Formats: sequence, structure tokens, C-alpha cells
Amino acid sequence: MTTKSENLLTQPFVQTRSLMQNVYLYMLLAMTMTAGASWFTLNSGLVRSLSSPLLLFGIFMVQLILVGVLSFALNKLSVPAAFAIFFGYAALTGVTLSGIFLYYEVADLTLAFVSAAALFLTMTLVGMFTKADLTKLGTYLFIGLIGVIIALLINIFLRSSVMDLIVSIIGVIIFTGLTAYDTQKLTRMARDPRLQNSEGAVMTRLSILGALALYLDFLNLFLFLLRIFGRNR
Repeated sequence: MTTKSENLLTQPFVQTRSLMQNVYLYMLLAMTMTAGASWFTLNSGLVRSLSSPLLLFGIFMVQLILVGVLSFALNKLSVPAAFAIFFGYAALTGVTLSGIFLYYEVADLTLAFVSAAALFLTMTLVGMFTKADLTKLGTYLFIGLIGVIIALLINIFLRSSVMDLIVSIIGVIIFTGLTAYDTQKLTRMARDPRLQNSEGAVMTRLSILGALALYLDFLNLFLFLLRIFGRNR
């Protein structure tokens, strides 16, 4: 017979497992949406339209707005609206990424994807089960990410292959660390006593936000690895 105290002890574990299952499910659906949008854009010929800098800039700005809304106004959104914005962002990302299939070899794409998946899986397990506090690591990773973005912008003008390789390697390191950091952050939030009795909508919103964070970690990990493996293209 299960006692009340045993239920209290197992509740955080159940809550964490439920949250992470939803996070990975939504992330997988978003990746599928991205892949589907890329395939459609490529095979329909719409990929040729992406040669327009104005169109690409417009799509990029819409993506920034969608991520900003999800990140800072999620609690004000209904659950259906949050899902629509999340999957809409994933679809737009697929549209913008469709061009990589024209630029990179299938072997490079496959190697980058498999490597990203292996690193992602490893670091999510680390983030979920490590006893080390990764909170301070997140601050350094965020600072490093800003540095990478600045370096990428500078290299648009320099066009240095050496700098591109170095930045790509640093990018892989940063998003490998962010995967563990974001996973640990999610598991700790799920164990927060204030969430134990929260409404289902709150947990769903948290799952969407977590899925967005890990989706971005995996996507950027894949893209930086692709830059390394396909740098001779």
C-alpha cells in the first residue's frame, strides 16, 4: 500500500518525466515541420525566391518576432496560439534552410545530423542527471554566443576560412554546453513545488518554451557542424 509520503517523494520525478516527454515530443514535431517545409520549398521551386535579400530579411525579422513573443509573452498567449507560433516559426526556419540542400553534399548533411544528434543526446542526459550546478556555465555560454554572433557578422566582410572554422568550432562547444544547461534548467523547473499544483496550461506553455530552447540548441549545433564538415564546398 502506497503511503502519502511516498506519493510526495515520487511526484517530482513523475512531474519531471511528464514535462520532458512533452518537451521532446514538441521538439520532434517542430523538427519534422522544419524538414517538411524545407522539402516543400526545395521541390516546389520556391527556393529560387530566397535569392532575394529583401525576402530573406523579411522572413528573418518575422522569425525574430515569433521567438520574442514566445520568450517574453508566452504567459499571455492561449495554448493554441503558443503552438501556432512555435510551429509557424519551425516552418519558416525550414523555408530559410532549404538552400543548404543545394549547397552541401548529402554525405555532409548526414554526418552533421548524426553528429549533432549524438552530441545532443549525450548532453541532455548530462543535463538531466548531473549533480553539478550549471547555472554559472549558462552565463559564460551566453556571453560566448554573443561573441560568436559578432564574429560571424565580421566574417561576412572578411571572408576568412580560418576564422569561419574557429567560430564554427566555438559554436559547437557553446551549443553543446547550452543543451546540458537548458536541460538541467527544465528539470529543475519541473521539480519546483509551485508547479506541482499548477494548471495543465502552465505546464504546456513551459513544455513549449523548453521545446523551443532545445530545438534551437539542436538546430544551431547541426548548422555549426555542417559548416565544419562542408567547409570545402
